[in-house]
Amino acid sequence: MDSLTQIVLGAAVGEAVLGKKVGNKAPLFGAIAGTIPDLDVLARFVVDTVTATEWHRGFSHSIPFAILCAPIFGWIVWKLLPKKEASWRDWSWLFFWGLFTHPILDAFTTWGTQLFWPFKTRLAFQNIFVIDPLYTLPFLICVLLAMRHHRSSAKRTKLNRLGLLLSSSYLVVTLILKGFSYVAFVDGLEDQGIAYQQISTRPTPFNSILWTANIETENAYMIGSYSFFDTRPIQFTSYPKNHDYLGGLVTNDNVKRLIDITEGWYTISKKDGELYLNDLRFGLMSMDKNETKFAFSYKLDQQDVGVRVIEAPKIPGDAKTLLASLWQRIWGN
Repeated sequence: MDSLTQIVLGAAVGEAVLGKKVGNKAPLFGAIAGTIPDLDVLARFVVDTVTATEWHRGFSHSIPFAILCAPIFGWIVWKLLPKKEASWRDWSWLFFWGLFTHPILDAFTTWGTQLFWPFKTRLAFQNIFVIDPLYTLPFLICVLLAMRHHRSSAKRTKLNRLGLLLSSSYLVVTLILKGFSYVAFVDGLEDQGIAYQQISTRPTPFNSILWTANIETENAYMIGSYSFFDTRPIQFTSYPKNHDYLGGLVTNDNVKRLIDITEGWYTISKKDGELYLNDLRFGLMSMDKNETKFAFSYKLDQQDVGVRVIEAPKIPGDAKTLLASLWQRIWGN
């Protein structure tokens, strides 16, 4: 999830663990704990694109990281603050839950997490977008209101618990909505006589009303969208796999690792004589039926020493285009 959401979750968890003992210091350090796992994004400044992508939501989003690092961060805070307020164990417990709940929440997104690192299995339920106001805003309001009350106030505890309850309940609702959308996509494929090998569904940005699906067929991937306000059949657009474009590059280490990252959901395209690997898991840059640009696309720059992977840059206008098309598509086809 986005940084603000993880800060809010960390703050609420910190408050639940230690709020009665240390007051607002608990949500403060809980928010810090909820931020720490995402510092893995700094890897992009010191390693290549493929390695940085592999590391993202890897070790720092795992159970071993929470177990190993919580006592260290807890000891640092215990040394800095008055020891009469809370023990080393108390602070370590706060940091453990802050570090642990972060990847748990991320596991519900499309990217997922390697919660069981060093095992490479990535846990991704794909039922909530990384930014969802309906999850974050009620949660944020409850946490801020709770912090206005004295640490011994019963109302403070109730408000914090309400925030945790609302956010958790919304996650459950999105899982149910994912189930309904999945049935709609499967029915749409069957009604149109489309044979497929596998299907993957996920919500579109910032909402849980409009869903999209990737469908694998023999020689192509199909992408379709479904809103709960739709009144017409789902339209599926086909994108050729073009895996044969890779040729001998399919054995290149960087290319193989990039394919592993996409979990097999990728197409190859050519532009100006250059090859691009498109990660289908995050969809297209807009809901326009003529859209061809993918949210995550990587240029395969062939050099004498091998293949350099370069992530295609995002254009500022892309976000505006996406929001406009989303708003129109959400209300039905």
